[in-house]
This record gives sequence, structure tokens and C-alpha cells, in this order.
Amino acid sequence: MENIRIKRTGDKRTMELREKNGVYYLVFPEIEKLGIVDHLFSTRLGGVSKGCFESMNLSYTRGDDKEAVDENYCRISEIMGHGHNRKDFVSTFQTHTTNVRVITEEDRGKGPFTDRDYTDVDGLITNVPGIILSTFHADCPPVYIVDPVKKAIGLVHSGWKGTKGEIAANAIGLMHENYGSNPSDLVCAVGPSICGPCYEIGMDVAEQFFDSFSEEEIDKYNLLVAYPKEKFRLYLWNVIKLTLLKSGVKEENILITDVCTRCNPDLLFSHRIHHEKRGNLAAFLALKS
Repeated sequence: MENIRIKRTGDKRTMELREKNGVYYLVFPEIEKLGIVDHLFSTRLGGVSKGCFESMNLSYTRGDDKEAVDENYCRISEIMGHGHNRKDFVSTFQTHTTNVRVITEEDRGKGPFTDRDYTDVDGLITNVPGIILSTFHADCPPVYIVDPVKKAIGLVHSGWKGTKGEIAANAIGLMHENYGSNPSDLVCAVGPSICGPCYEIGMDVAEQFFDSFSEEEIDKYNLLVAYPKEKFRLYLWNVIKLTLLKSGVKEENILITDVCTRCNPDLLFSHRIHHEKRGNLAAFLALKS
């Protein structure tokens, strides 16, 4: 990994780049220390996809060969360990909603192995060991949610629409409703995605955040920064952190990535850089069996 350079934000080093069997992936060491989950965030490196999908594309909907994506999932399942295979993954059906689905044993395999019988789902929660929750990314943040007390997990795709609508709070509320999770027990992590300085938006999007958050919140937590010509920089990581705090998650239990997708186009797919001709990254989270 000596030749792989990661441009990082800040100096906290909250994520580590790992390699196994030629597959490169990112992890939060603090999540690993909990001892009850397996997790990772994929990179572009170590798969078999070709062309603009090269090489670890994990989406079946972008035009890649199905056999290549199947093999990529097999390689990810080996990293997740415990004898996992494609039948253990459950995927979102992302349409930038705030909808979160409760995943049971009956859902095992939906996405990579069998057809999903649901749509418009950007978040997943479960308390079933061995099921691998999966979300797709190419600039939008994943949010990992772990309850080490009730042994339950959540994973959400939090693009700007989901972040504005506080999808992470929806997942936390659903975990409380279904598993008795106490927000103060949760450990949450915002994964690799576009950083604030890279994320330019127009007034149309900015106004929606001005409507959803108070002026005091925007200033205190540095949610939006104004630029000339009615442009703004949107700090999704800060908005998600604020949402988690308002949901009752302790600040010391919130981890924020130091890896921006747009800053690392050779390592990670970025919609802002690669546009539509690209594969998708994926976040994975599973309770240990």
C-alpha cells in the first residue's frame, strides 16, 4: 500500500486503508473495537469490473456485467469473513428518500442474490446476526449506527435530500421502536463522501437547509458557507453530526471520516468527478454471528 496516497481532511486519521487478497477497503478502528460488528467501506481497487467501472463496482444498475459484480460481492464477502456469501447481503433501493426498512431473516439475500420486493428505501436496520446491510455511494455519505447494548445496527445512505430530511434520526427512532435502543448508547460513524470544501451547491439547495435548520445551528455547526455568485459550500458531515446530536447520540460516540471521495478519484468513485460513467462504492455493516 506504499504507492497508494490518500488525501485526508484534518489529522485525526479516523479511518484506515486495509488490503486483503488484493482488495482495498476502509474501516473505522473505533468501530472494530466494539467487537460486535464487521464493517467496511469499499474502494475502486481489487475487483474484476472493466472500463469506467474499474474495478470494484458494487452496483448492478449502472450497466456493468452482472458476472463481474457477482464476483466483486464474493470478494467483499471473503473480507467480511465468517463464511459469508452473496446470500447474506441485503441492499437498499435508493431514491434519495428518508425511508428506513426493518430487515428480518426473510430479507436475507435481497439485492445481490434475489430481487428486492421493495423500493424507495435509503436506510436499513436489523438485529439479525450475519445479515450484511449494504448501501451505495459515490459522494453521498453513509452513516453507520451500532447499538452495542441491544445488539442492533443501522446503515443509511444520506445524500443531501436524506441529510436535510434527517434520515439518520429516522433510523435511530426506528431502532428505539423495534429494539429498545437508547440513543445515548449508540456509536455512529459518517463514512467516506464529499467534504464541505468540495461540495458546491446553488441557492435552490441552500434555501432548503435554511428552511430546515436555524441560523444559529447553521453558524454554530458550520453547515453552510457562502461563496460568490449565490453559491454555497454544504458541509454534509456537520449536518449529519448535528442530526445525531439532536437525536441523543453522545458527541464522543460520533466518528467523522477523514476521507473525501472527490479528493481521491483514483481510490474512490465520485459523482462530481466521474459523473455517470462510473461504478458505485458500497458501505457494509453486519452483526457478528
